[in-house]
Amino acid sequence: MNLSESSKSRFLYLASQSPRRAALVKLLGIQNIRIQPADLHEVMEVDLTPAENVERLAQHKARAIAEKLSGERGVVLGADTTVAIAGDVLEKPIDANDAERMLMQLSGETHTVYTGVALFDIQTKKEISFVEATDVTFRSLTLEEIRAYVASGSPMDKAGAYGIQEDFGAVFVRRIEGDYYNVVGLPLCRLYITLKEFAPDLFYNL
Repeated sequence: MNLSESSKSRFLYLASQSPRRAALVKLLGIQNIRIQPADLHEVMEVDLTPAENVERLAQHKARAIAEKLSGERGVVLGADTTVAIAGDVLEKPIDANDAERMLMQLSGETHTVYTGVALFDIQTKKEISFVEATDVTFRSLTLEEIRAYVASGSPMDKAGAYGIQEDFGAVFVRRIEGDYYNVVGLPLCRLYITLKEFAPDLFYNL
């Protein structure tokens, strides 16, 4: 097989509309990347663990886009992130009060960020998925800090109602145990290693 010819039209399709994930995926060293958001209604199954839920949702996103792109050449990357603390799952807040509640719950405590990642090869139908977990400890936050952050609007599109990259939420974090980029939106180290094994042709520099 001519690797140059086979990789020219092969793309990595990111099934996400997150600007943070779009920025991260560009760090993988793959030239042929396209953003192809998956417009799916994300619902957490109550009988599944946070890790099982994010992996399942990542798989659904990857499969949905792969079906939509049937006939194209490449690999679809689906991802989903959630925050869990003391048995509670914190998804994206529904309003400002919900965001404030989440941040008060995270204040002074350690929570876990779970990101599910799924890869689906459009041509071969081969797929693989995994979950990465990172523990994040917040310092104690004041009510004024929380309300000012919520008023900025930044928490509203983020699981757990905070961001850690280029965001005021970064000053809330006292300690991280695990992959920092997993908290941003994609576990880059594990994703890179998995992609190199799953679809090495994507990395050829054309």
